[in-house]
Amino acid sequence: MRAVPFSTAFAFLIALSAAPAGAADKPAAAEKSAKAEKTANADKKPAAGAEVTLSGEMVCAKCTLHEAKKCQNVLKVTEGGKETKYYLAQNEIAKSNHEQVCSAPAKATVKGTVSEADGKKVLTASEIKFD
Repeated sequence: MRAVPFSTAFAFLIALSAAPAGAADKPAAAEKSAKAEKTANADKKPAAGAEVTLSGEMVCAKCTLHEAKKCQNVLKVTEGGKETKYYLAQNEIAKSNHEQVCSAPAKATVKGTVSEADGKKVLTASEIKFD
């Protein structure tokens, strides 16, 4: 027998008590439907302009990655074994935090909005915290 979290069991009991007659015969279908909805919502990307929080390794596009002619912060995020690079837009927050990553990579968490330009993900930072 599989252990079920209390909150799941409680929600199931409430659903059964509120369900019309005969609905108790199909609890697996309702559970599958709820799981499918939860999975679908997890796969959705944030709405355009919505603020996100990303954590990873911050490096310099010029000094570390050798991809640019000018210094620029890049946040490298690894999710599911895949690395994604977010190039930080050159605003005051990014500029004032560049010294910490120009000479060596640093772990960081960045809040901001993500857009795309020239095939690259651009992160406009509203806050940067170094770990």
